[in-house]
Amino acid sequence: GSCRRPRVPVVCISRTSTAIHMGPRTLKTVVFMGSARNCVPPWGGETRLGDRVLKHVVAALGERKTTFGAEEVTHDVTVIDPLDVFGPGGAFEGDGHLAVPHFFAKAGTFPKADEIRDTIKAADAILVVSAEYNHSIPPALSSLMGHFGGSNFTCKPSACVVYSPGPWGGMRCAMALRPFLSELGCIPISKLTGYPSPGELFNEDGTPKDPEARMLKQFPAMMTELEWMAVAMQKMKSEVGLPQ
Repeated sequence: GSCRRPRVPVVCISRTSTAIHMGPRTLKTVVFMGSARNCVPPWGGETRLGDRVLKHVVAALGERKTTFGAEEVTHDVTVIDPLDVFGPGGAFEGDGHLAVPHFFAKAGTFPKADEIRDTIKAADAILVVSAEYNHSIPPALSSLMGHFGGSNFTCKPSACVVYSPGPWGGMRCAMALRPFLSELGCIPISKLTGYPSPGELFNEDGTPKDPEARMLKQFPAMMTELEWMAVAMQKMKSEVGLPQ
Protein backbone atom coordinates (compact mmCIF):
# COMPACT_ATOMS: atom_id res chain seq x y z
CA GLY A 1 0.00 0.00 0.00
CA SER A 2 0.99 3.58 -0.49
CA CYS A 3 1.50 6.07 2.29
CA ARG A 4 -0.77 9.04 2.12
CA ARG A 5 -0.29 12.31 3.91
CA PRO A 6 -3.34 13.26 5.93
CA ARG A 7 -5.03 16.33 4.65
CA VAL A 8 -4.38 19.33 6.84
CA PRO A 9 -7.15 21.90 6.78
CA VAL A 10 -6.05 25.36 5.78
CA VAL A 11 -7.21 27.98 8.22
CA CYS A 12 -7.35 31.59 7.14
CA ILE A 13 -6.54 33.94 9.98
CA SER A 14 -7.90 37.43 9.79
CA ARG A 15 -5.56 39.86 11.45
CA THR A 16 -6.81 43.19 12.60
CA SER A 17 -4.37 45.94 11.91
CA THR A 18 -3.07 48.00 14.80
CA ALA A 19 -1.96 51.57 14.54
CA ILE A 20 1.79 51.96 14.29
CA HIS A 21 3.28 54.74 16.34
CA MET A 22 5.22 57.09 14.11
CA GLY A 23 7.68 59.81 15.06
CA PRO A 24 8.99 60.61 18.55
CA ARG A 25 8.34 58.49 21.62
CA THR A 26 9.38 59.83 25.02
CA LEU A 27 10.14 57.41 27.83
CA LYS A 28 9.59 58.56 31.39
CA THR A 29 12.81 57.34 32.96
CA VAL A 30 13.35 57.37 36.72
CA VAL A 31 16.93 57.31 37.97
CA PHE A 32 17.46 56.14 41.55
CA MET A 33 20.72 57.24 43.16
CA GLY A 34 21.97 54.58 45.56
CA SER A 35 24.45 56.35 47.82
CA ALA A 36 23.46 58.74 50.59
CA ARG A 37 27.02 59.33 51.76
CA ASN A 38 27.54 62.90 52.90
CA CYS A 39 31.06 62.89 54.35
CA VAL A 40 34.64 62.65 53.19
CA PRO A 41 36.23 59.21 53.79
CA PRO A 42 39.05 58.99 56.37
CA TRP A 43 41.54 58.40 53.55
CA GLY A 44 40.40 61.53 51.74
CA GLY A 45 38.64 62.10 48.46
CA GLU A 46 35.17 63.35 47.62
CA THR A 47 32.04 63.45 49.71
CA ARG A 48 30.18 61.32 47.17
CA LEU A 49 32.17 59.97 44.25
CA GLY A 50 28.97 58.79 42.61
CA ASP A 51 27.93 62.37 41.81
CA ARG A 52 30.31 62.21 38.84
CA VAL A 53 28.62 59.03 37.62
CA LEU A 54 25.12 60.38 38.19
CA LYS A 55 25.87 63.58 36.26
CA HIS A 56 27.33 61.55 33.41
CA VAL A 57 24.28 59.27 33.26
CA VAL A 58 21.75 62.12 33.33
CA ALA A 59 23.63 64.03 30.62
CA ALA A 60 23.92 60.90 28.46
CA LEU A 61 20.20 60.20 28.80
CA GLY A 62 19.41 63.74 27.71
CA GLU A 63 21.49 63.29 24.56
CA ARG A 64 20.08 59.91 23.51
CA LYS A 65 17.93 59.62 20.38
CA THR A 66 17.46 55.95 19.55
CA THR A 67 15.63 54.86 16.42
CA PHE A 68 13.41 51.77 16.40
CA GLY A 69 11.73 51.49 13.02
CA ALA A 70 9.86 54.74 12.43
CA GLU A 71 10.19 55.88 16.05
CA GLU A 72 12.79 58.09 17.70
CA VAL A 73 13.06 57.36 21.41
CA THR A 74 14.12 60.03 23.91
CA HIS A 75 13.99 60.36 27.70
CA ASP A 76 12.16 62.52 30.21
CA VAL A 77 14.40 62.01 33.26
CA THR A 78 13.57 62.27 36.97
CA VAL A 79 16.29 61.66 39.59
CA ILE A 80 15.30 60.34 43.02
CA ASP A 81 18.19 60.87 45.43
CA PRO A 82 18.23 59.57 49.03
CA LEU A 83 20.14 62.67 50.14
CA ASP A 84 17.10 64.70 49.15
CA VAL A 85 14.41 62.21 50.18
CA PHE A 86 15.80 61.44 53.66
CA GLY A 87 17.48 64.82 54.22
CA PRO A 88 16.08 68.05 55.71
CA GLY A 89 12.73 68.90 54.16
CA GLY A 90 12.66 65.63 52.25
CA ALA A 91 9.69 63.33 51.72
CA PHE A 92 10.95 60.93 54.41
CA GLU A 93 13.13 63.25 56.47
CA GLY A 94 15.02 61.21 59.05
CA ASP A 95 13.34 57.89 58.13
CA GLY A 96 16.08 56.15 56.21
CA HIS A 97 15.49 53.10 58.41
CA LEU A 98 11.98 52.57 56.97
CA ALA A 99 10.07 52.98 60.24
CA VAL A 100 6.83 53.87 58.43
CA PRO A 101 6.68 52.46 54.88
CA HIS A 102 4.82 54.76 52.55
CA PHE A 103 2.36 52.06 51.53
CA PHE A 104 1.39 51.63 55.21
CA ALA A 105 0.46 55.28 55.65
CA LYS A 106 -2.96 56.79 54.97
CA ALA A 107 -3.33 58.80 51.78
CA GLY A 108 -2.05 62.34 52.21
CA THR A 109 0.12 61.57 55.25
CA PHE A 110 3.29 62.13 53.22
CA PRO A 111 2.30 64.39 50.29
CA LYS A 112 5.87 64.70 48.99
CA ALA A 113 6.18 60.93 49.04
CA ASP A 114 2.86 60.67 47.20
CA GLU A 115 4.48 62.64 44.37
CA ILE A 116 7.44 60.25 44.29
CA ARG A 117 5.08 57.27 44.21
CA ASP A 118 3.14 58.79 41.32
CA THR A 119 6.39 59.44 39.44
CA ILE A 120 7.49 55.82 39.89
CA LYS A 121 4.08 54.48 38.87
CA ALA A 122 4.07 56.60 35.69
CA ALA A 123 7.63 55.62 34.73
CA ASP A 124 8.41 53.55 31.65
CA ALA A 125 11.93 52.56 32.74
CA ILE A 126 13.95 52.41 35.96
CA LEU A 127 17.68 53.07 36.13
CA VAL A 128 19.69 52.52 39.32
CA VAL A 129 23.03 54.28 39.82
CA SER A 130 24.78 52.87 42.86
CA ALA A 131 27.97 52.17 44.73
CA GLU A 132 28.33 48.95 46.72
CA TYR A 133 28.27 49.03 50.51
CA ASN A 134 29.80 45.98 52.20
CA HIS A 135 29.78 44.31 48.77
CA SER A 136 26.01 44.68 48.53
CA ILE A 137 23.12 47.17 48.11
CA PRO A 138 23.48 50.47 50.02
CA PRO A 139 20.87 50.59 52.80
CA ALA A 140 19.68 54.02 51.65
CA LEU A 141 18.76 52.57 48.26
CA SER A 142 16.90 49.50 49.54
CA SER A 143 15.06 51.69 52.06
CA LEU A 144 14.19 54.32 49.45
CA MET A 145 12.78 51.84 46.94
CA GLY A 146 11.27 49.67 49.68
CA HIS A 147 9.09 52.56 50.86
CA PHE A 148 6.89 52.02 47.81
CA GLY A 149 4.80 48.96 47.03
CA GLY A 150 5.66 46.65 44.16
CA SER A 151 2.53 47.65 42.23
CA ASN A 152 4.27 50.94 41.43
CA PHE A 153 7.22 49.15 39.82
CA THR A 154 5.45 46.32 38.03
CA CYS A 155 5.95 45.63 34.32
CA LYS A 156 8.78 48.11 33.84
CA PRO A 157 12.30 47.22 32.73
CA SER A 158 15.26 48.27 34.85
CA ALA A 159 19.02 48.51 34.45
CA CYS A 160 21.98 48.96 36.79
CA VAL A 161 24.88 51.42 36.60
CA VAL A 162 27.31 50.59 39.39
CA TYR A 163 30.68 51.97 40.41
CA SER A 164 33.45 51.61 42.98
CA PRO A 165 36.92 53.04 43.58
CA GLY A 166 38.35 49.55 43.07
CA PRO A 167 38.72 47.42 39.94
CA TRP A 168 35.39 45.57 40.19
CA GLY A 169 33.24 48.60 39.42
CA GLY A 170 30.52 47.78 41.94
CA MET A 171 29.60 44.48 40.26
CA ARG A 172 28.81 42.76 43.55
CA CYS A 173 26.12 45.36 44.14
CA ALA A 174 24.75 44.74 40.65
CA MET A 175 24.43 41.02 41.38
CA ALA A 176 22.52 41.80 44.58
CA LEU A 177 20.32 44.34 42.82
CA ARG A 178 19.06 41.90 40.18
CA PRO A 179 16.86 39.77 42.49
CA PHE A 180 15.87 42.86 44.49
CA LEU A 181 14.61 44.65 41.36
CA SER A 182 12.93 41.49 40.10
CA GLU A 183 10.94 41.13 43.31
CA LEU A 184 9.84 44.75 43.10
CA GLY A 185 8.52 44.02 39.61
CA CYS A 186 10.90 46.14 37.52
CA ILE A 187 12.66 43.34 35.67
CA PRO A 188 16.42 43.95 35.14
CA ILE A 189 17.69 43.56 31.60
CA SER A 190 20.70 41.40 30.77
CA LYS A 191 23.23 44.17 30.09
CA LEU A 192 24.61 46.35 32.86
CA THR A 193 27.25 49.05 33.29
CA GLY A 194 30.11 49.06 35.78
CA TYR A 195 32.60 51.89 36.24
CA PRO A 196 35.80 51.11 38.18
CA SER A 197 37.65 54.14 39.56
CA PRO A 198 35.09 56.70 38.34
CA GLY A 199 37.34 59.52 39.54
CA GLU A 200 39.73 58.52 36.77
CA LEU A 201 36.96 58.21 34.16
CA PHE A 202 34.92 61.36 34.81
CA ASN A 203 35.48 64.99 35.64
CA GLU A 204 33.50 66.53 38.50
CA ASP A 205 30.80 67.66 36.07
CA GLY A 206 30.38 64.11 34.74
CA THR A 207 32.09 64.66 31.41
CA PRO A 208 34.51 61.86 30.42
CA LYS A 209 38.18 62.60 30.81
CA ASP A 210 38.81 60.44 27.75
CA PRO A 211 35.71 60.16 25.52
CA GLU A 212 37.27 57.11 23.84
CA ALA A 213 37.77 55.17 27.08
CA ARG A 214 36.73 51.54 26.66
CA MET A 215 34.60 51.44 29.79
CA LEU A 216 32.32 54.16 28.42
CA LYS A 217 31.03 51.84 25.69
CA GLN A 218 28.96 49.81 28.17
CA PHE A 219 26.31 52.44 28.83
CA PRO A 220 25.05 53.06 25.25
CA ALA A 221 24.70 49.32 24.59
CA MET A 222 22.86 48.81 27.87
CA MET A 223 20.52 51.73 27.21
CA THR A 224 19.56 50.45 23.75
CA GLU A 225 18.41 47.19 25.33
CA LEU A 226 16.58 49.03 28.12
CA GLU A 227 14.85 51.32 25.60
CA TRP A 228 13.79 48.36 23.45
CA MET A 229 12.24 46.65 26.47
CA ALA A 230 10.62 49.87 27.70
CA VAL A 231 9.00 50.54 24.33
CA ALA A 232 7.74 46.94 24.11
CA MET A 233 6.23 47.08 27.60
CA GLN A 234 4.81 50.55 27.00
CA LYS A 235 3.05 49.30 23.87
CA MET A 236 1.57 46.27 25.63
CA LYS A 237 0.30 48.38 28.52
CA SER A 238 -1.32 50.87 26.15
CA GLU A 239 -2.93 48.13 24.00
CA VAL A 240 -4.03 45.50 26.50
CA GLY A 241 -3.24 46.92 29.95
CA LEU A 242 -1.37 45.20 32.78
CA PRO A 243 -1.60 41.42 33.18
CA GLN A 244 -4.41 40.37 35.48
